[in-house]
Amino acid sequence: MPTEYGPVRVVVFREEEDTADGAKAEPGEEHVALVVGDVSAEGGAEAPLVRVHSECWTGEVLRSRKCDCRDQLDYAMRAIEEAGRGVVVYLRQEGRGIGLGNKIRAYALQEQGHDTVDANRMLGFADDARTYDVAAAMLADLGVPQVALLTNNPKKVDGLRAHGVDVVRRVPIAIAPNEHNADYLAVKAKKMGHEL
Repeated sequence: MPTEYGPVRVVVFREEEDTADGAKAEPGEEHVALVVGDVSAEGGAEAPLVRVHSECWTGEVLRSRKCDCRDQLDYAMRAIEEAGRGVVVYLRQEGRGIGLGNKIRAYALQEQGHDTVDANRMLGFADDARTYDVAAAMLADLGVPQVALLTNNPKKVDGLRAHGVDVVRRVPIAIAPNEHNADYLAVKAKKMGHEL
């Protein structure tokens, strides 16, 4: 697919679960790998750049300035294109795994003065409900045994390693805050351990 970053191979993965009686269940969530170049072990001596990115409808479609998600995705796509090989694993885990409706509810609580972590907790959710088993399976299917992970989140590194992904290094993503997301980024650093 031609993109503003250059040509990208799009690979769609669908989660499937078996029912208790062994029959196929309804099709599950679809996730996407955006692949640039040969990312297999044979494709290069170094581990390819990989971004495991969770969907952010508010930031990526509406271009909300409350978060840095769209900027991180853009940064990753540009870095991968410049490197000539890499993958963006795009997971349908909106709102750090709580879904779009709950994310909007959390936004409403943030407008009342609560931070992003406290808002999630007030709604009965964990600080971060994302999982990385699907990302690990997608990378394995693409033949990517090692990754240089584009992230500021050390827990993402741990989550991928727990599912067998060899993260050889973490590559930070430097995004300047704006007036609408500076407090959000500070909370991510202070309460969630992101290395900004």
